[in-house]
Amino acid sequence: MTIKPPLSAPYTHAGTSISRTMGLVMLALLPATLFGFYLFGWPAIFLFASTLLAAVLTEALALRLAGKPVRPFLLDGSALLTGWLLALTLPPWAPWWIGVVGSILAIAVGKQMFGGIGQNLFNPAMVARVALLISFPLEMTLFTTPAPLFSDQAPDLLQSLAITFGNPAPYDAVSSATVLGHLKTELGRGVNLEQAAAGSASLWQLTWGQAAGSLGETSALLILLGGLFLLYKRVISWHIPLAMLGTLAALSGLFHLLNPDHYAGPLTHLLSGAAILGAFFIATDLVTSPSTRRGQLLFGAGCGLLVYIIRTWAGYPEGVAFAVMLMNGCTPLIDHFLKPRIYGRDRRGEPLNYADNGGNN
Repeated sequence: MTIKPPLSAPYTHAGTSISRTMGLVMLALLPATLFGFYLFGWPAIFLFASTLLAAVLTEALALRLAGKPVRPFLLDGSALLTGWLLALTLPPWAPWWIGVVGSILAIAVGKQMFGGIGQNLFNPAMVARVALLISFPLEMTLFTTPAPLFSDQAPDLLQSLAITFGNPAPYDAVSSATVLGHLKTELGRGVNLEQAAAGSASLWQLTWGQAAGSLGETSALLILLGGLFLLYKRVISWHIPLAMLGTLAALSGLFHLLNPDHYAGPLTHLLSGAAILGAFFIATDLVTSPSTRRGQLLFGAGCGLLVYIIRTWAGYPEGVAFAVMLMNGCTPLIDHFLKPRIYGRDRRGEPLNYADNGGNN
């Protein structure tokens, strides 16, 4: 077959846009978000709304101060998605100002200080989560026992307003540790894994989401379905999620086999915390992850390795935000050594010789 020289530059359009990509990601997050609303009631809804509103207003203010057009950037949905992702990682009954401060940090520090959309080195939502976790450890680790909307355990509208915008102290009695936090505390006291797991949620409850946790991280099944939707729509590729979750599962399985009394198994690590949300929705951020498939595999494996190290030996029971941020910092280095092939050249940068290969290159 003879390949004719192109008549114009080999530019193609993928048929997508920033706003479409952001819209598909938010659509994929919708089931887990709605389930979080149902599971944790009105306080979660108020916190979610506060966080998103603060993200959009901060974006508008930053754009105006930078002399950039506000409307086109707001309509691309990127600020809304940043606030959305941040809200899903917050304790559902956290006070309103946690979401507002987090959104300001995410947009102003994590995004606009680097030059805006497409320029940031770190995932903005994870910048905010890490900053909040270090600055306000009490508010960021006070989780709530599920109290489904309209159930007898759920606070009514006025009580919910008091929880989010007033004084949540009277409702601290319903606080509960996450599975990872509970296991880390109990194992640190010398209790074996079987005894520690007896007081926490079962794997079945973790799969469906009937457990204490962040607003949108509890249902592994719904988050996974959203991630598969993004794969189906080709918004993300399988490389980072598979490498991240595979590495996390392999390490947790290995250490569990070596000492089953002390190290939690792969299913506990995969179904707890933000592992699946991080693998499909955070680590796959197009701006802060490597551009090549080999680089994405390395990036994902690094995330999985760091998540396991932080969860097992560091001071925090959850490590996804720290792991993703550390690997975000490695992305330029990965892209430097694992460069994508330039069109018309081989991976060493040498021009392809059609004549030597019978015109089949």
